[in-house]
Amino acid sequence: MEDGENRVKQEDCSEDKLGPGILTLTNKRLAFDKTQARIMDFTKRMGDTVLDVPLENVIKIWKEGLFIKKVCFTAKTNEGEQTYKFGVFNTKSWVKSIEQTMKE
Repeated sequence: MEDGENRVKQEDCSEDKLGPGILTLTNKRLAFDKTQARIMDFTKRMGDTVLDVPLENVIKIWKEGLFIKKVCFTAKTNEGEQTYKFGVFNTKSWVKSIEQTMKE
């Protein structure tokens, strides 16, 4: 993390295209780090940061799903606008936290 950057929320989850990892919301960005787990010895290792989006690049935030709930956002990236969908535990809380952090 950079100077003046604080973690607001973090959760172990999975993204539709990127797979399992850890979604992190800070006061400056949304980041997703891939993880690798081994069932034999119950270890989990952090991998590469595959998503690092400044909050000012986030265009739209919403939640979707009835049984499998996801928090979704669309962001401006180098490849154009991209949509990401994360299977988190409490979608309402994530949407509220992201919106509130973007206002501050």
